[in-house]
Parts: sequence; structure tokens; C-alpha cells
Amino acid sequence: MVLPLLSLLVLLVSPSSFASSSSQNLARPGALIHKAVAAAAGPALQNQPFTVVWNMPTAKCQKHHNVQLDLEEFDIVENQKQRFQGQRMTIFYRDHLGKYPYLSHGGRKVNGGLPQLGDLSAHLALTVKQLSILLHPKFSGMAVIDWEEWEPLWASNLGSKMEYRRLSKLLVRQERPGLLEKDVKLLARQQFEESARRFMEETLRLAVKHRPKGFWGFYGFPSCFNKHKRKTDQTYTGRCHKGTRQNNDQLSWLWTQSTALYPSIYLPQRLAGSADAALMVRHRLLEALRVASIWRHGNKTVHATPVLPYARLAFTHSLSFLNQTDLEHTLGESASLGAAGVVLWGDMKFAKSKQQCILLRKYVHSVLGPFIQSLRSDTQSCSLQLCHGNGRCTRRRPSSSHRLSSASVHTSDPHGAAGPGSSGYFHRHFLCQCFPGWTGTECHENGSGQNRD
Repeated sequence: MVLPLLSLLVLLVSPSSFASSSSQNLARPGALIHKAVAAAAGPALQNQPFTVVWNMPTAKCQKHHNVQLDLEEFDIVENQKQRFQGQRMTIFYRDHLGKYPYLSHGGRKVNGGLPQLGDLSAHLALTVKQLSILLHPKFSGMAVIDWEEWEPLWASNLGSKMEYRRLSKLLVRQERPGLLEKDVKLLARQQFEESARRFMEETLRLAVKHRPKGFWGFYGFPSCFNKHKRKTDQTYTGRCHKGTRQNNDQLSWLWTQSTALYPSIYLPQRLAGSADAALMVRHRLLEALRVASIWRHGNKTVHATPVLPYARLAFTHSLSFLNQTDLEHTLGESASLGAAGVVLWGDMKFAKSKQQCILLRKYVHSVLGPFIQSLRSDTQSCSLQLCHGNGRCTRRRPSSSHRLSSASVHTSDPHGAAGPGSSGYFHRHFLCQCFPGWTGTECHENGSGQNRD
């Protein structure tokens, strides 16, 4: 039987937490954590404030190669029989949900090619049919839509995605041959962005309507664009591109329809073992947490949006597994900043052969699994010691490197406080984010104002 995740991932925000804070104040990473002390998700598994979800097509390891990964042994949430799409976790690619318009790599126009040429009605009708087949009516897991062919904002379509801009302008010229070139661009941009918005917004609206207990969101949003050093910085700081906040603010319509946010924190090989990896992950998560704290589903709920970044257990474009340091920089950083959990993604290559499945199992049992168990143990320990078990811990100073995991290199404090696992360490470096129904700096008061003790 699949355990429902509805009560497990919900983030509750006290409206008063933001009543006196302007959007400008909330936009500051430092202000975000201090102001949002009641913005915690409910525990994903009983008495656990942090969850790790498996979104990898590894069923073949067991079915064809007789290699058991034993994910449950390490408290990793998985679908039944490790199916890629299931009632706990599902992901929809471009050809798996409705009639998403895009250009193929060969330039073929699929479902109209451009958003403004797509058939939204047909798309939504097919989407309803697919959801009714794939997901149980009481589905309460994570549902991710992975559309990466074009970006909803005109200016973000760069590189190969420039073709969407070119064809959009060509379409306007064909429809309005006498239009001045500057007006062609303006109209093309308007048509593209309005159509892109309709496809994304209406798809989410429909999905939430038909499977309201699911945690719906688009993979890779919000973005940060911080892979490389900013031109104004002498060294890599991890800070998002200077236009990121403004761009993400323009996507408020997307955030108000999302019931979960799934930013990407994949590590490139060049960041292996580097502290820069933690900086990259930190700023991506801080931007996602900023968005989640400002815009809530429907603009009428007191619940903030859960943030569950997508991580890989190997570096991008490779099968090279992350070591413990790299896991600290991704999973450890996520837990320490107050994310609801992480989703582990990988493609078919991880189960392409029996040998690869054996390597994967060895990695899960010797590195990944023990790390996750330790991380979850420490998040729970901090929750119990600092938050009476009624909330999750998050850094007092987001820019610090203090982590919850016992695997952290910060085993002691220069001021003499003990390392992770110590109540003194937790109180010095972390704050509480209370679960639904609890308030107070240590989450010791329930909704009626009565003290837990």
C-alpha cells in the first residue's frame, strides 16, 4: 500500500510572518530564513523532517539482472518495484503529457512547434485522459513536468532555443507583412510569451484540479543561471545571474499554480570536491526558497510551496558517482537550508547492464545509503533537540557552511561548541521552521496556543 504524502510535504507559513515584510525584504537571502521561521514542511516520513526520493528507472536491475538495490533499507522513498512512474513519484517528459508543442532536434514542428501554434484545447483534453490512466484519483505523490525545449520568457531562449524566437518573428511577418521590424519583435515576443504561459499555467491548473493532493511543478524552475562566475565577481561566488530575480518575479503566474518547486542542483564534473559546488547549490536553493515564500498556490493559501531540488548521484553527463564530500555539497546543503527533501534522478544508463547495476548497488550500500541515513538522523536529532520534534532546522545564516549532517567537516566550533549532534551546536547555528499546527521559536506551542510541555 502506498503511503500518502499529502501531510508529509506540506509547507505551512504563518501569514503574520510576512505581513510586515515587503517583497524587497523577502528577496534578501538573509531575510528569507529569519522571516520564514514558520515555513516548514511536514515530515515526509513519520518523525522525519527531510525526505529523499528515488526518480531513476532502475527496475531493470531487479527484473532483468537480479540485482536488488534495497532502497527501503536506507529510507529512500521509491515507487512500487522501482517503477519510473508511480503513485509516489512520477515525471512527465515532452511526449508523455498532452500535446506539448516543440521543435525536434531535426527542426520538425511537433504539435505545431511553437506555443502560439499549439492546440491548447486538444492538449488539455489528452492530458485529462492520461492522468486518469496513470495516476490514482487519490494520488498524493510528487508529479514533475519536464518540458525543456523552450523557456516561457522570450529573453531566456538562447543558444539552440533562439530558433523559437526566429520562427515567432517569421510568423508575425507572414501575418502582418507591413509591420516595422521593431514592432515585429514586440508582437512576436508578446504572442510567444502569452502562449507559453497558457500552456504551462493551464496544464498545472488542470493537473491540480484532477489530482489535487499531488505535488505538481516544473523541473528546473525556478532557475538561477549560476554555473559560471559572474562578470562583476573576481572569483566564483555562486550568486545567481543578475537578472534572475527579475525574471523569476515575472513568472509569478507559474509559482501560484505550482504546488511544489523542483529546481536543479546537478553538479558538473569540474566541481567535484570543490567548495564552489556548495556555493552553486546554496544560491539555487535560496532563490527557490525566496520564490516559495512569496508566492503560494492560488495566492489564497497560507501554505508555502515545498522545495525539493533535483539532484544526481553522479556528475552531469557521466556515470561517475558523487563521493561523500559532493553529497555534502548537494544533499547536505539542501537539508541545512530547510528544503523539504531532494529528488534523486538518473537515466537508463545506470541500469544498462548487470555490471552497471552491481556498481550502482555497491554505491548505494557503501556511500549513498549510509550518508542519507546519517543525514536523516541528524535532521531528526536537530528537530528533536531544537524544535521539540515539531519542526525542521534551517541555518541562522544561510551564507555559513554549518551543516546538519554528522559527515560534515565542521565537527567543532571555533567558540568551543561541540559539532553536529550537539544541542549547543544546533542552537548556535540553526533556527526552527515549525510544522503545521505548531508555533514559537522552538515549535513548542500548538495552534491553540497551549505549550507542549
